[in-house]
Amino acid sequence: MTLPRPPLKVALAESVNTLPRGAGLAYEPKFDGHRMVIFHIGGEVLLQARSGRIVTAAFPDLAAAARELPGDTVLDGEVVVWRNGRTDFAAVQKRAAATPGRAPALARALPASYAAFDLLAEGGVDLRPLAYEKRRARLVAVAGPLGPPLQPVPMTRDRAEAEGWYESLPGIGVEGLVIKRLDQSYRGGARLWRKLRHTRTHDAAVVGFTGGAERPAALVVVLPDDDTPVVSGPLTPALRTQAAALLAGRAGGGSGTAVATGIGEVTYRAVEPGVTVEVELGTTRHAVTTVVRLRSPEELD
Repeated sequence: MTLPRPPLKVALAESVNTLPRGAGLAYEPKFDGHRMVIFHIGGEVLLQARSGRIVTAAFPDLAAAARELPGDTVLDGEVVVWRNGRTDFAAVQKRAAATPGRAPALARALPASYAAFDLLAEGGVDLRPLAYEKRRARLVAVAGPLGPPLQPVPMTRDRAEAEGWYESLPGIGVEGLVIKRLDQSYRGGARLWRKLRHTRTHDAAVVGFTGGAERPAALVVVLPDDDTPVVSGPLTPALRTQAAALLAGRAGGGSGTAVATGIGEVTYRAVEPGVTVEVELGTTRHAVTTVVRLRSPEELD
């Protein structure tokens, strides 16, 4: 069997409204960051975002840490940046958007951490067909001794302990729990895991807008776990005014394309990273990302 290589489809989770119960379940904290697959194959390190985009140059600190992994190892996990004792999604997005020339300075100012939650290959062996329980044991053996910035996420089989995490960890930026079956293989692209979030709203990083700069029609955002731009639903008049003030002077002069629900591909004007908004995700087949609230930008420089 061949080793997993980029572009690799990652396993996904389906949202649930209550904490699953029953035998044979594992619970992990759900960090508010960017999904990343780490490949250390053939002496080369590659870092892949969920979309399949290679982001190695943007994270030189994690690339250096990944070189300490045994050869022919592949990890799945989440990148986070810790600021003031909690995770900062705007800072993660700023790291992900860094040019190769600026990435080393940002790595020093905003060091990244990698929370590994799965081991897909080790020693040249594809582990995806194995049960999660076996992959988890090998993950701890491989990544556990390395220490920060690369370490396994906590895991428990105790539902009461998981409930305690769910109640206590939001204060440090943990947005909920991911639940996996111990006997489950790893299936890229399939929503076999389950995730329980504290709220239907999520922080998202603003990467652009549509319409005029004086009154943006919609915002283009990147959601946690992903790096694919998403066009929000139309902004309310009040949010248009706030968005114009918040984004003033942040337009980078570039542009991009993203898919807007019900419209198709649209062109947007790019902005500098560092602005975060609160969004609500629709649950219908043609889900709309609705901007609920604009947050003041963090001064990250």
